[in-house]
Amino acid sequence: MIRLEARPEPSRIAGWLSPLVAAVATLLVGFVFFSLLGKNPLDAFHAFFVKPVDSAYGVSELLLKASPLMLIATGLAIGYRANVWNIGAEGQLLVGAIAGGGLALAFQASSSPLLLPAMIVAGALGGMAWAAIPALLRTRFNANEILVSLMLVYVAGFLLSWLVHGPWRDPEGFNFPQSRLFHEAALLPSLIDGTRVNVGLLVALSAVAAGYVFVRKSLAGFQMRVAGLAPAAANYAGISSNRTIWIGMLAGGAAAGVAGIQEAAGPVGQLLPTLSPGYGFAAIIVAFVGRLHPIGIAFASLLLSLLYLGGESAQLNLGLPSAVTGLFQGTLLFFLLAADVFIHYRVRSVRVLRRTARHA
Repeated sequence: MIRLEARPEPSRIAGWLSPLVAAVATLLVGFVFFSLLGKNPLDAFHAFFVKPVDSAYGVSELLLKASPLMLIATGLAIGYRANVWNIGAEGQLLVGAIAGGGLALAFQASSSPLLLPAMIVAGALGGMAWAAIPALLRTRFNANEILVSLMLVYVAGFLLSWLVHGPWRDPEGFNFPQSRLFHEAALLPSLIDGTRVNVGLLVALSAVAAGYVFVRKSLAGFQMRVAGLAPAAANYAGISSNRTIWIGMLAGGAAAGVAGIQEAAGPVGQLLPTLSPGYGFAAIIVAFVGRLHPIGIAFASLLLSLLYLGGESAQLNLGLPSAVTGLFQGTLLFFLLAADVFIHYRVRSVRVLRRTARHA
């Protein structure tokens, strides 16, 4: 009989190497996948992983897509360290975009330099407000924050769709479901001329630095780590579980909300029902590939960003469906979780003695 037995102490080296093992295993699956589709695996890998970044503009697009992933994953990781499972960052991203975008549309004719900072603050507050719903239901009624935050993603999506189909629809948009284009004062400044990289990248890097300081240097960050590693010890030490839940949920909501308004005020420039290609869900993978560490998250966001670009390149050059991006993301997460199982457990073979009853 085969059984899993908990290891006395998980290997830290194996924990950091597991993302690399998961990435290699994902590439092997991709090799088989492309072969079954009748594609040359080497040509397919070149189109998927090399061609998107073989130019300066391609690298800039990599950084552009990595920014929201990096920002959201940093916020989510704060809660995940304390076993606070916010799965609804996608919805918090959309509500943040609605809150900040609504401000941009309300002051469409304004050229005030305070408009853009106000939009970012509104985006953060919108994301926090949406994350506060599962936090409140968890702390007051012991509702499962995973299910509540996930279901709220669809509510946020329908809310955004209703707004751009109805009261916020651009009257000059040829009946397309979209808002007016944001005024120049409501758009994020570009960092590099000729590219779409904007100051959102600097915000994301600042969030990584702030996340590192919070997790490693602050008392609240230490309490969050203790609550995740040893809940019984945290309770004995007087660390409030409700406070931990609120910090974890609001941190993820604020980061997702800021990412949402940065997406709307950055490369998109308006509100659309397809504002996000799934950054809120992909950021969950980024957080775990980065081992919930801010520095690891920064590198993991580049990998997931490359998968987004690779999926677009595969559609253009190989004629593959857009779902190939989700395939690689899901496969990567699957192998990462599988690797984590063997980090914390080892396989043991146990001999079971069976007794047979004799009847007279």
